[in-house]
Amino acid sequence: SSCGCRAETLGQRRFYPPLSTARARTMHRINRLAAHVIDSSRAVEQPTAAPVSSAPSPIVATLKAKIAALAKERSALKAELLKHGDTKIQEVTIDMCINGARSIKAMVTETSDLDASKGIAYRGRSLFECNKVLPKAPGGECALPEAAFWLLLTGEVPSDEEVRQLTQELHSRSAVPQNVLATLASLPAETHPMTQLSVCMLALQKDSKFTAGYQQGMKKNEYWEAALEDALDLVAKIPVVAAHIYRRTFKDGKVPAYDSKLDWAGNYAQMLGVNDSEAFKEVTRLYLMLHADHEGGNVSAHTSHLVGSALSDPYYAWAAGLCGLAGPLHGLANQECLAWLVEVQQELGGKEPTKEFIVDYVERTMKAGKVVPGFGHAVLRQPDPRYMLEREFALKHTKDDPLFKLVDCCYQAIPPTLEKTGKVKNPFPNVDAHSGQLMHFYNLKEENYYTVVFAVSRALGVMAQYVWSRALGLPIERPKSVPLDTLKAALKK
Repeated sequence: SSCGCRAETLGQRRFYPPLSTARARTMHRINRLAAHVIDSSRAVEQPTAAPVSSAPSPIVATLKAKIAALAKERSALKAELLKHGDTKIQEVTIDMCINGARSIKAMVTETSDLDASKGIAYRGRSLFECNKVLPKAPGGECALPEAAFWLLLTGEVPSDEEVRQLTQELHSRSAVPQNVLATLASLPAETHPMTQLSVCMLALQKDSKFTAGYQQGMKKNEYWEAALEDALDLVAKIPVVAAHIYRRTFKDGKVPAYDSKLDWAGNYAQMLGVNDSEAFKEVTRLYLMLHADHEGGNVSAHTSHLVGSALSDPYYAWAAGLCGLAGPLHGLANQECLAWLVEVQQELGGKEPTKEFIVDYVERTMKAGKVVPGFGHAVLRQPDPRYMLEREFALKHTKDDPLFKLVDCCYQAIPPTLEKTGKVKNPFPNVDAHSGQLMHFYNLKEENYYTVVFAVSRALGVMAQYVWSRALGLPIERPKSVPLDTLKAALKK
């Protein structure tokens, strides 16, 4: 070329002689970007199982082989579908454009799907089924969240041995670099826990294997493997970081020792240092499994997908997603629900809650122009399965808790009250209406921390989605936006 640089064919590794280092780097970047844009319009090369590291552990090698096999099948389906790329799947309305792109089918997410009647399904399996068939801790009744992670990544229910090895793999990756802990220590203790968590995810980014591989010229069909390495590292480290955030913000800063004999969620529960019981470890397992994924259209998942589509690495993507999760209309809702329950409990003045009292309180709340937190859902039109599974746990373990009695009374009284208004599409409680009660019962009472627990869980699903976006070779996301005048013009056609 005119600059004296030589490059191999697009899609292969490039070599540039050191004629002009700065100029060569610029051309190198342009060449790689061109390759990505061109390749995105074609059927992506079939993902291979060639490891990013020279000697992956046996369980990671197994995991990669399973993902590669499924990705080959799904990539073939993608290529076949693109032959019919002009086929319409729905009409887009003005309401959809103005009101948050609600119900627009404009993304591909392989890991989970949200049905208005059945709730979320992980790889086609309902949460009730997942909690039943996924491996559990010895003597436990709640599915292990790392087992759900395996299911989301591979489409298969793992064996007990596969989960045991995956847990050990996560333990082996869990050490948090000193620079990250130093960055955390530099933040004022009163900084919101979600801000602290997002900052720490960015501090971890310097060790991204995806970014290192990209800079070294890895091929596009190797992206997903580097993404998986980062995903495993991030999932392994995030509960440790989250425990440090809790202890420095709300306690004495001393963090209980990491216990690699426990499972991923069980160790997180004990590192919080608020309750040593097996029941608290169990409810933590249940919570982290239930919140692991919720398809790709919610704020945090979509944000992470959007950022990741630019080939920003998993740390950048999830740090961005966390900023969305911190919003009061998304992940912050669970702490608002608990605050509302505590407010109602205070008005009761120590009396037992009754349906009549709750109905009156809710009617007064609505007349004041306020919403009742924890009831209704943007998609669901039936009771939230996550709520029902938490309710099942609470009935067994916390039925005498005064706060649970209030939650139970709300469950019976509020849906009919909301339904009477004729304005609510879904009067049933969602998971946020229950999660706070369970955390509060086991002495995790700091409401500002609840979204961090949510974030530890949702990292599983978002990381699985990131891996699959790279495995399928999904391109950069770039929807078209229009001014209101364009919609007005559409009315005249």
